[in-house]
Amino acid sequence: MSSENEPAGGGADDAPPEQLALIRETVRRAKTPRAKPRTWRGAALAKERPVARVLVDKGVLHLDRYFDYAVPEELDGEAQPGVRVRVRFGAGRHRVRDGRREGGGLIDGFLIERLAESDYSGPLAALAQVVSPERILDEELLGLVRAVADRYAGSVADVLQLAVPPRNARAEKRPSPQPLPPPAPPEPGSWTRYEQGAAFVTALAAGSAPRAVWNALPGPQWADELARAVTATLASGRGALVVLPDGRAVARVDAALTALLGEGRHAVLTADAGPEKRYAQWLAVRRGAVRAVVGTRAAMFAPVRDLGLVALWDDGDDSHSEPHAPQPHAREVLLLRAAQDRCAFLLGAWSCTVDAAQLVETGWARPLVAAREQVRAAAPLVRTVGDQDLARDEAARAARLPSLAWQVVRDGLRHGPVLVQVPRRGYVPRMACAACRTPARCRHCAGPLEGQESASALRCGWCGREEGDWHCPECGGFRLRAQVVGARRTAEELGRAFPAVPVRTSGREQVLDTVSQAPALVVSTPGAEPVAEGGYTAALLLDGWAMLGRPDLRAGEDALRRWLAAASLVRPQSAGGTVVAIAEPTLRPVQALVRWDPVGHAVRELGERAELGFPPVSRMAAVTGPPEAVAGFLRAVELPGEAEVLGPVPLPVTAEGRPRRVGAPPPGEHWERALVRVPPGRGAALAGALKTAQAARTARTARTARGSRGSEEAVWVRIDPPDIG
Repeated sequence: MSSENEPAGGGADDAPPEQLALIRETVRRAKTPRAKPRTWRGAALAKERPVARVLVDKGVLHLDRYFDYAVPEELDGEAQPGVRVRVRFGAGRHRVRDGRREGGGLIDGFLIERLAESDYSGPLAALAQVVSPERILDEELLGLVRAVADRYAGSVADVLQLAVPPRNARAEKRPSPQPLPPPAPPEPGSWTRYEQGAAFVTALAAGSAPRAVWNALPGPQWADELARAVTATLASGRGALVVLPDGRAVARVDAALTALLGEGRHAVLTADAGPEKRYAQWLAVRRGAVRAVVGTRAAMFAPVRDLGLVALWDDGDDSHSEPHAPQPHAREVLLLRAAQDRCAFLLGAWSCTVDAAQLVETGWARPLVAAREQVRAAAPLVRTVGDQDLARDEAARAARLPSLAWQVVRDGLRHGPVLVQVPRRGYVPRMACAACRTPARCRHCAGPLEGQESASALRCGWCGREEGDWHCPECGGFRLRAQVVGARRTAEELGRAFPAVPVRTSGREQVLDTVSQAPALVVSTPGAEPVAEGGYTAALLLDGWAMLGRPDLRAGEDALRRWLAAASLVRPQSAGGTVVAIAEPTLRPVQALVRWDPVGHAVRELGERAELGFPPVSRMAAVTGPPEAVAGFLRAVELPGEAEVLGPVPLPVTAEGRPRRVGAPPPGEHWERALVRVPPGRGAALAGALKTAQAARTARTARTARGSRGSEEAVWVRIDPPDIG
């Protein structure tokens, strides 16, 4: 090899002897790294309480218990209940040296308590390391985590991952601010619009624990009303926790609290804050420096000191349901906290879910509503356009919108922005044959063909393949029509109809927070509606059949909730606010929208579900997996005597390239789902039976994985599934 191809810097063999000697001496003098795992072989144990009971971070059900470890004397001071530790897990029974079990892998855990002696008769492995002396897990938080795990048939380790954010060393080293004294009790403000609103705020300030289901009036005042409830709770010397569905709602309540209390009295816990800032805020709450918390779903476990109020806004929103195991719902977690801490409870929304109606029906909570005169004064005028109206409307046959909708848009644009709610995003998400109305499907995966901005382009919504020469398999036709029109296509049509008016879109790609009061058309998908300064002059609720026609038990309830959320952003009827709903006016959710009566709709739904034995009157669990695995699980589980098994029934097959939902079968696999139903009061027994059976199954899987046989197929168990068809 020529000298040109030799390494430029040379190697270790080329280093001078004195340089190698210097390197060796430097290595000898280097300190042992702090994170180096230790076996503490032969080390002396702590003189008092030498046993540490540890919860290891292994989220499998058959290991959902505590394990005992020996506490070396060197770690005696730092190894206190509630700190993070590292331990060796899986040490062999026969690998014992100098009285210590050795081997196994290093995993994280939490030290639960210190004991004088262990229930285990054999030698113990030693704690490997105390990660941090910060005591972050107390008895109150541990009790809540255990209660959530038991209710949802999950493991404590899985719930702890949801409850405690990851450690950030820099945030942990910084001291938290000193706690501020309690503020003065606030004035009721707009709470006086409700029949018992002022009394509710007064009870919070006096240290009482009222429980209420709050049907909020339309308009932006809900954020200020929540802030006043929090301020009243702080005035009593207690803490408060508010959980909201998204960051936009958090920002509004954050601004309202800052206006009432100033800076430094509340913490904001959201995933958007970043790991360091979020952990610093969480530590400030844990240390008692901050007594009020506002945040999204993860804040439901916030360790607020002397908790006096838990509040939840819009419990019907899907974002309140945690997608990670064991998939708890924020409403149920806050109900557990209200019972555990004996604190006040407030469940508010513009709409009313059936679950909220049940809390009032059982007497657990009191209704917090306004008189009908106040509702009529705050709500916009709601008009409907049904199928018969569309059939008689010449404009509706030629265009997508009926004459009434066009007229309302024209009138509204003279005075401000107009909101248009479209239930589907995209351009033309669904296409069909123009002659026989047969849905257009992909020839490769049978997915729905979607229209694009280019008039001649068709693309599969599942696999993404383009279709250039589609023809109908039923009638042979080549012409297509829009079966469902998306938000982008709607914005394009409105832009052509009103060329002098700006058109703005808000949806999955870009969600707007606010829009100005200047005339504009705002096209939005449900849940992404921006707030208009001064309110919208009008709103169009398009394609109501698309939301009402979903094959789900909660389709009507969810459609009404989304309509009310959009209509609540419109000015009152006295200020000219008008809402036009394109939906059949005889349907119950549409009638509830016209009357602005979500509570009555929820009460009637609750009565029907009670007759049929559906949630929330009954407790239900879903068991999902391959057919043989589901059948074997149902044979093995010891269900309560009152349990009723519905199914199993096949689930839709997930197509290749389509996003997989939580608990859905892998692409191409055929899964089944069985529903297990029990009457009220037997939910704990059902969860316990399912958890025991699942723990036995995971234990068998772990044993067979170490042997020669293959492991068992997975089975998903979910308590209170949000969608049951």
